[in-house]
Amino acid sequence: MKILVLGGDGYLGWPTALHLSGAGHQVAVADNFARRSYDFEMGVDSLVPIESLQTRVRVWHDLTGQAIGYYVGDLTDADFTYHIVRDFAPDAVVHYAEQRAAPYSMVDRKHAVYTQVNNVVGNLNLLYAIAEINPEIHLVKLGTMGEYGTPNIDIEEGWLEIEHKGRTDRVLYPKRPGSFYHLSKVHDSHNIEFACRIWGIRSTDLNQGVVYGQQTAETARDDRLATRFDYDAVFGTVLNRFVIQAVLGRPLTVYGNGTQTRGLIELRDTVRCIQLACENPADRGEFRVFNQITELMSLQEMADTIAGACPDEVTICHVENPRVELENHHYNVVHSGLVELGLEPRLLSDTLIESLFEITKRYAHRARPEAMIPTIEWRKPSSVISN
Repeated sequence: MKILVLGGDGYLGWPTALHLSGAGHQVAVADNFARRSYDFEMGVDSLVPIESLQTRVRVWHDLTGQAIGYYVGDLTDADFTYHIVRDFAPDAVVHYAEQRAAPYSMVDRKHAVYTQVNNVVGNLNLLYAIAEINPEIHLVKLGTMGEYGTPNIDIEEGWLEIEHKGRTDRVLYPKRPGSFYHLSKVHDSHNIEFACRIWGIRSTDLNQGVVYGQQTAETARDDRLATRFDYDAVFGTVLNRFVIQAVLGRPLTVYGNGTQTRGLIELRDTVRCIQLACENPADRGEFRVFNQITELMSLQEMADTIAGACPDEVTICHVENPRVELENHHYNVVHSGLVELGLEPRLLSDTLIESLFEITKRYAHRARPEAMIPTIEWRKPSSVISN
């Protein structure tokens, strides 16, 4: 297949591109390098140093003989979006190219507006490009489990069968997102479902949980193929942050009482899920939803697991939760669709944690502990224009 990976320079996009190329697909990536610019804005960098996209592509070709094409541009530019879809003529488009951090979207008015415009407008441009150029293209879109929030009923895979006053219907699962970022993903999902229903395009929406890990079989072949490893309070995911705090001998900072439950997935399972979705496309007119997680754990359970696997003594401390979210909540998620397609989940284990400790110890000198302290307050809206 010909697969176009949007956001192909990012934490997930780059290892996905390598995995798909290694599986024999013809791959091209597109990126505007906005994620790298956020590092300059936030004053923090990936724990693991990363090479330029051009260097990564060259190294992969030298190692494997497989070429990965690349485009540099922004999906909010409709001309660029139409150009890459028309020029590469993909069978599938993997869409990662969005601002992905909930805390970043809650900094102030400017960051909230940027997140929504960047994500929603870029996705709309892509939907129009697919519908007008080739509606056979399969859109594989990365969503988030954060779209659902924490409802007091089980979370189905995207759709819900309801009965009301003696009548039944199948509707999109109700959403209760917790940030302007998560709201942008909800808008995306609704826009994609509309495009499938009205224009007959095909799409798979992958509502992904918290990703942990830093290496895949492909990125491990050469240090220059490494993907990002974020640990800060804005872009770092919670389990990765706990590992770095443990290695640095710092307390693991659990927000609130730690009963908040999350769906987890390891990086290698993420890229495998994308492959399965691409190779088993949705039908024309179908808006297919998979919950892309492999297990459920509370924040406290994650912290306890990391502390138990660390060879050194680790302390756990609870800090005031900067977010507005429920504690002690119901959280039962259906996530069978990808397993039925062939996913063999990797569950969090000592072996996986040890690999994270190993990579963290190697680059611990690059960490800035103060960057892991949360400074963005959900409860205090700000119209301040940041410098």
